[in-house]
Amino acid sequence: MAAKRALAKKRAAKKAPAKRKAAAKKAPAKKAPAKKKAPAKKKAPARKAAKKKAPAKKRTPNAAFMKAMTPDSALAALVGDKPMPRTEVTKKVWDYIKKNGLQDKVQRTMINADAKLRALLRGGKDKGKGNNPGPSISMFELTKVINSHLK
Repeated sequence: MAAKRALAKKRAAKKAPAKRKAAAKKAPAKKAPAKKKAPAKKKAPARKAAKKKAPAKKRTPNAAFMKAMTPDSALAALVGDKPMPRTEVTKKVWDYIKKNGLQDKVQRTMINADAKLRALLRGGKDKGKGNNPGPSISMFELTKVINSHLK
């Protein structure tokens, strides 16, 4: 029995210093002024294996935009008289504007109209703000004016 007690004392002696060392290591950490840390972010729950997505389908254009429309005489002077979709007409007008350098250098949203473009601005059905025969038009109003010249 004495041997068992001696063995127990040795084990206890070995364990005790280990506890003291661990306590000694933790103590300075508690004494130091703790910086306020941001609260730990919660991890998102683990997701199951992602399913493979089907290949993206190519967008089909809106039928209203792709409908061939005939330009009137004022617009035909710029883009030609053949029926074409509104999107193509707008592209051709912009090609004309860029080719002739009609976009304002300072205020890029304004288009400085030349003689052909001014005729287009005068002849619109809607006599609103965008159809004034002035020397310039906003690029945002230009599409509205173009649409008024399509049948």
